[in-house]
Amino acid sequence: MRIAAVTLAVGLVLADSSIAVLALPAIYRELDVDLADLHWVLTAFNLVLALAAIPAAWVVGRLAAGRVFASGLALFALASAGCALAPTFGALVAFRGVQALGAAASVVAALELLSELARSQKTAVALWVGAGTVGTALGPALGGVLTETISWRAVFAAQVPVALVSLALVWGYAGTAARGWASVLRPPLAPNVALVFVSAGLAAALFLLVLLLVEGWRLSPIGAAAVVTVLPIAAIGSVALTRGLGTGAERAAAGAILLAGGLAGLALLPHAGWAWTVPPQVLVGAGLGVAITALTEAAVAGGGSQTVDGGVAIAARHAGVVLGLLLLSPLLVHELDRQRGAAEGAATARLLDSPVSARTKIELARELGERLDATSGRIPELQPAFDAVARDSGERRALARLEHTLEDVVDRAVTSSFTRVFGLAATLALAALVPIALSWSARP
Repeated sequence: MRIAAVTLAVGLVLADSSIAVLALPAIYRELDVDLADLHWVLTAFNLVLALAAIPAAWVVGRLAAGRVFASGLALFALASAGCALAPTFGALVAFRGVQALGAAASVVAALELLSELARSQKTAVALWVGAGTVGTALGPALGGVLTETISWRAVFAAQVPVALVSLALVWGYAGTAARGWASVLRPPLAPNVALVFVSAGLAAALFLLVLLLVEGWRLSPIGAAAVVTVLPIAAIGSVALTRGLGTGAERAAAGAILLAGGLAGLALLPHAGWAWTVPPQVLVGAGLGVAITALTEAAVAGGGSQTVDGGVAIAARHAGVVLGLLLLSPLLVHELDRQRGAAEGAATARLLDSPVSARTKIELARELGERLDATSGRIPELQPAFDAVARDSGERRALARLEHTLEDVVDRAVTSSFTRVFGLAATLALAALVPIALSWSARP
């Protein structure tokens, strides 16, 4: 029971790096956040987790692992409640950072606890890596369901009882301090560097794809959640199918190539529509499962302190997510502004050709212009502009057709805005092949 509780906690805290993804559009609207700043909901968590993971391993090396795990999980639960109640965007980001501090302590201590409880280092690593991979892959879909059925705040509130249940099941088990610290000076370099690049590419698949589905193509959160369930299904299936095949280096390289191929597919979507994202998502999910699993297992099997190596792997993984978000978010905002000019020209032509009165055209042009000016660097919403126009009964159908036409124009512009961003993400994923090929001694 304790093994299940610790494994559940690992999946929970690592899912938190991605579970808020489908809540982002709702946060974006409710808290009136600029698109350029929205990524901090994810970046704050991943940045603090990356910075705190190695110090957390140092603490586990000096205190009983069970106490560090329990303290971290309690802090995580408290901060999750703070996120659910956050009155402002700044408060939400601050509580996300506190969440990450608790996550770092609990997830690093969990590796030591699993080794003690399972009495097998190999089993412990498999459980720890598997829980983290499944949690990361399932996070967006779970967050989407909670956002749609309740609210974005429920995404964080729901984590509190899960954390407390895990905490209750391990309460009173102190465990022992981890063994050794010297390996922090010589962790396995190649798999950790490769983890940075793979995770940077993965950030695009999780963060940008959801924005494209919900804000760009106007899917509901639960609809987007259904679409992105392709990712965890492909991730879990790929791990099961490839385990034991080839060396660790070969699996990691194959995973990086699959991930890059899926991201390239998202960069080259022929039309705006969720169905076109499914085949690339299969590749992304398969790449996620194979690459993250193989790289993390290699990073933890460095021959030194398992806890320290695990802390370094967590730091590398989440530093990669931060790198991806910081590189890709500004590029997306730039591309949205660049595509806006082309969209405005196309929209103007459609408006002038529409069979509505000159007065309606002038009024609608003014409303649309104000909406576009107010959404620089953001994905515009056209419906409020049409709602503000006084509609003559004879023009209702023509205006409805025009609104649909202009939404198609915006969809094409938004889809084009994501092309270079997904392309850069694919390049980051491919960069993982360099440390794999040059520096990593292959392990079966």
